[in-house]
Amino acid sequence: MIPSGLRDKVVIVTGGAAGIGRATAERFADEGAKVVVWDVSSEPRIDVTSRESIDAAVAEVLAQHGRIDVLVNNAGIVRDAQLVKVKDGEIVSTMDDATFDAVVNVNLKGVFVCTRAVVPQMIKQRGGVVLNASSIVGLYGNFGQTNYAATKAGVISFTQTWARELGKFGIRVNAVAPGFIATDMIKAMPQKVLDTMAQKAPLGMLGEPDDIANAYVWLASDAAKFIHGTVLSVDGGLVLGT
Repeated sequence: MIPSGLRDKVVIVTGGAAGIGRATAERFADEGAKVVVWDVSSEPRIDVTSRESIDAAVAEVLAQHGRIDVLVNNAGIVRDAQLVKVKDGEIVSTMDDATFDAVVNVNLKGVFVCTRAVVPQMIKQRGGVVLNASSIVGLYGNFGQTNYAATKAGVISFTQTWARELGKFGIRVNAVAPGFIATDMIKAMPQKVLDTMAQKAPLGMLGEPDDIANAYVWLASDAAKFIHGTVLSVDGGLVLGT
């Protein structure tokens, strides 16, 4: 078994206060990493869409730890709506600009802002790992998620582009594309809905936050030292039935 090599590594997890982000922060901590959580609900409040907020947060991490080894761009939001909703032959609503912009701002611009701020330090170190949260809907789209699916597809393009640009500095860049994951928010849905979601995956079940956290830890570890520019689907085989 190859050791993870993560002990004492400095790991930043955005959106790390709950759900997949929290599970990811805890798993890195289990490996002995020094974990820093950036979240709008944490203290101090870190806004991934704000260059000023992120630049200050990076400076604080460097002042305390002197380096940044892993960035997990996990922060994201959902604001679902159909592009154009039709009922009884009549258009009743459309996705408004605010709904579209809010998701793009956090899920896409936030990944850009955080990575832009962290990568210069990784270049100085001649090494690091950037891990981006995509989604199965970024690969195949999803009804009612014009904004969300577009951002998750964009994250894949970020990953592939940055892999080309940053590999020469020893910086690995990969993405994870989760399927249906049983976060607290998802588990609050009616059981009938949960059963339907589970049945869509060939394994017949929902994933757990730890399933995604384990993927992030593996991709950041020495065991994945030759994995670069890829998108790892962690979805119970859901892509097969899409």
